[in-house]
Amino acid sequence: MSMCDAERRLLANALLDISNERFILLSESCIPIYNFSVIYHYITKSKHSFIGAFDDRGQYGRGRYNENMAPEINITMWRKGSQWFELSRKLAHFVVEDMTFYPKFAKFCKPACYVDEHYFPTMLTIQAANLLANRSITWADWSRGGPHPATFGKSDITEEFLTRIFEGPTCLYNNRTSSVCFLFARKFAPSALERLLLVAPKYFGY
Repeated sequence: MSMCDAERRLLANALLDISNERFILLSESCIPIYNFSVIYHYITKSKHSFIGAFDDRGQYGRGRYNENMAPEINITMWRKGSQWFELSRKLAHFVVEDMTFYPKFAKFCKPACYVDEHYFPTMLTIQAANLLANRSITWADWSRGGPHPATFGKSDITEEFLTRIFEGPTCLYNNRTSSVCFLFARKFAPSALERLLLVAPKYFGY
């Protein structure tokens, strides 16, 4: 729960600046894969905020639900997603002001229920499902298996790898099919930095 507490504090402080309209949570291992102008336009023109909120009916989704969370949270509204998100100002207010769902998660979401995978997706689905794109804008590679996505170092930064980041399934953007689904990518080790800076002008536009 302490991780979500920290994220709520970050949002609360960012909300103090009334000019802030969009809020993105990234990790130190993330990189932007487009230049600032493209990212800014994509986010500010979107009708939705980008946070994954999936109804996973398996052991790692609904299997983590605790019936003591009812009636505020029932199993049909239980959601799972990545902790990396982009939220509008309205949704950020929901996160910071929440006193209804927070106590339930603090008391009943214990290992192997992971708060950072369930709290925001579930709470925001209940509060404002129509405002969620239900997908992340941060690319990660889970093909190697295990509980964490792959980490990429200097030797991984090849033309084939960079091309793979931009290729893949299409997604919905403002209810229309789009080939631009991710704005950021992770996880990159410090050793990848020098090579990433060399290829950034060609592949990322900055």
